[in-house]
Amino acid sequence: MLRTVLCVIFLLRALPASANESRGHISVVLLGATGDLAKKYLWQGLFQLYRDEVSNGHSFTFHGAALTAPEPGQKMMFEVLKNLACPPDEHPTRCAVLKDQFLKLSQYYQLRTAENYTVLNREIEKLLEQEELEEAGRIFYFSVPPFAYAEIAGHVNSSCRPRPGAWLRVVLEKPFGHDLESAQQLAAELRNFFKEEEMYRVDHYLGKQAVAHILPFRDQNRQFLDPIWNRHHVERVEIVLKETVDAKGRASFYEQYGVIRDVLQNHLTEVMMYLAMELPANISSTEDVLQHKLQTFKSLQGLEKTSAVIGQYQAYTSQVQEELQKAQNYFSMTPTFAGVLIHMDSLRWEGVPFILTSGKALDERVGYIRVLFKNRAYCTQSEALRDAERSQCKAKQIIFYIGHGELNSPAVLVSRNLFRPVMPEGSWREVTDRPQLHLFGQPLSDYYVYSPVKERDAYAMLISSIYHARKDFFITTENLLASWEFWTPLLDSISHQAPRLYPGGRENQHLLDFEMLGQELSFTLAEPAEFLHTSKQTPDDYQTIQTKFRNSSLVSAWPEELVSQLASDLEAVAARAVARSGKFHLAVSGGSSPVVLFQRLAKHHYGFPWKRTHLWLVDERCVPLTDPESNFCSLHDHLLKHVRVPYFNLHPMPVRLNRRLCVEEDQGPELYAEEIAALVTNASFDLVLLGVGADGHTASLFPRSSSGLGGDQAVVLTESPIKPHQRMSLSLPFINKARQVFILILGRGKHEIITLLSRVGNEPKKWPISGVRPSSGQLVWYMDYEALLG
Repeated sequence: MLRTVLCVIFLLRALPASANESRGHISVVLLGATGDLAKKYLWQGLFQLYRDEVSNGHSFTFHGAALTAPEPGQKMMFEVLKNLACPPDEHPTRCAVLKDQFLKLSQYYQLRTAENYTVLNREIEKLLEQEELEEAGRIFYFSVPPFAYAEIAGHVNSSCRPRPGAWLRVVLEKPFGHDLESAQQLAAELRNFFKEEEMYRVDHYLGKQAVAHILPFRDQNRQFLDPIWNRHHVERVEIVLKETVDAKGRASFYEQYGVIRDVLQNHLTEVMMYLAMELPANISSTEDVLQHKLQTFKSLQGLEKTSAVIGQYQAYTSQVQEELQKAQNYFSMTPTFAGVLIHMDSLRWEGVPFILTSGKALDERVGYIRVLFKNRAYCTQSEALRDAERSQCKAKQIIFYIGHGELNSPAVLVSRNLFRPVMPEGSWREVTDRPQLHLFGQPLSDYYVYSPVKERDAYAMLISSIYHARKDFFITTENLLASWEFWTPLLDSISHQAPRLYPGGRENQHLLDFEMLGQELSFTLAEPAEFLHTSKQTPDDYQTIQTKFRNSSLVSAWPEELVSQLASDLEAVAARAVARSGKFHLAVSGGSSPVVLFQRLAKHHYGFPWKRTHLWLVDERCVPLTDPESNFCSLHDHLLKHVRVPYFNLHPMPVRLNRRLCVEEDQGPELYAEEIAALVTNASFDLVLLGVGADGHTASLFPRSSSGLGGDQAVVLTESPIKPHQRMSLSLPFINKARQVFILILGRGKHEIITLLSRVGNEPKKWPISGVRPSSGQLVWYMDYEALLG
């Protein structure tokens, strides 16, 4: 490997002197080289650094390191490196060459013992001597848990420091402590090994393009902002990061940190500093920027318990119980949602509320910073008569849009009734398409909108800043301790406060809305779900359940009660249909869930209008109708044997024609569609009964299916991922023609998909059940408590 590295370095040094004036060699050591963060972002960021700087005078080697043994570690690392990508505008040939060079310059090391670090240092020294390279410096990127920092720092300090005259840069990933005391302890430990100027604490949010542009934007638009960037003109500032994902798979981390430590204490606080700090005369001066940030920390008013509202999505405790093997009576108090109100004691910002909000399992994924200005104008003319370009009555705001959401990309937006901003030429461009897209209640045409000419990953930007020794995008020790000093009293005060429970996703509706009452925050709606504590202070399982799911009606109860209610509701629908048209057309799906319903109908509903009922199949397996796998066979055994439905009112799917099963030439789907069209008015069933699979399928419509999720066909042949594979099914558009659709879901095994469905939109290709939306009918979800609450 060393010979290969020497060869590549020789080739690089052979470049023309104008393109490659030697400025020394840089060794980059990535600790945690096979971890998730390295796989997703860090190796790509290092490759970007190499691409940007390979012709600027430095030579590089990259040393991936982890605890894994050399052979499997090398294999894991190179699996990641093989998938490195160049931006679309990079010429494929150049990309291939640079990628090949990068791979040859990258080597894996096991770093577990002091001797391992000594060996790594010896390899670096040998390379420098053999190639007669001057050492510029070394970068050690700690992509490892903070508990490992001190031990690794000791090894680096004693065995792996660069030669005298070369620099050392140590990069540290959050979390930087759990509170003020632990942060002070961690800072003291690291101070034993590294100087302050050698440490770069990463907050990747500061590498987001919209965030990184806040200070340049303020600087370039001083002429417009100086008169209005203050308490006399700003109504409020919102700093928001919303996520649709939950904490599943990260319960160990989240149970220790929660949303405030994970997001607000670092990401959102740092963003607030960029907005609120006094602007230095020279924003390129790292020292001035850091000092002004520190002064702003000193102006923050202390937080009280009433400064925050906190919530927790309902499935969180059960996830913690499962992942951390907690007892069934364990009840977590960790917030997964928080809104915090912050005020400042400064001439500029006195009285202006800064609202920081973040949470898991919310209705959308989006991040933005919104500065909303006061508007004293009152316009007497109607909206239709006013000049939209000049209207002073419209909201005035500046938005730094971080990403995702409606725009799905970084952007800076300024209301047209404020000013046309100055933006750097070449790196930001004005966006004029999609004028009818709405953001915060206004069409995009109401804003001047700018987006980066070239989107860049946050980690790539931060790694470039480390290379260039720019520290204004990183957290200093002083900065870090000031932040923890501000947040720790609030964290202590709410540590025993029960968070408001919320179902997650769209079902949250207005449950997490909050309002400012003076210096305090409170939820707008009264608590709809409350745990009842016993004398032992352990929670019971009783709570109020929402009556909506995915914006449709929800019925929930224990299984027996739920099925009884469904049977009664089904009978009522049948009675109304018979009164209206003299007959009732019911289409039922297969699977295990409807069996208990069939049994209930057979035993208890003697008044059901069976003689006027037509029974259809929503889907069928391609097996003989007498096969136990057949949906019709299940319907027959559990219902038809016990009630009197006229023979000609039974409509099994024609899966077997000409002694063959589901052969396209036999045109079974077309025959069934013709039969429905002949007997069912407008081909619209009175009621369709569905279930939900654990993968989100319904009927025999499966994720990523090429048939049945769209198109004009009423009945289609599909393929299941499990045996028997071949199926016949009503198509999704045809199901959505029904007057009513009932969806029955039973059992804890369905809780995970229900939690997911509560957060997603209409995405039938991923989850076919999400596409069930009757075009002119009613949808009702029937779920037992285990499916709904886990």
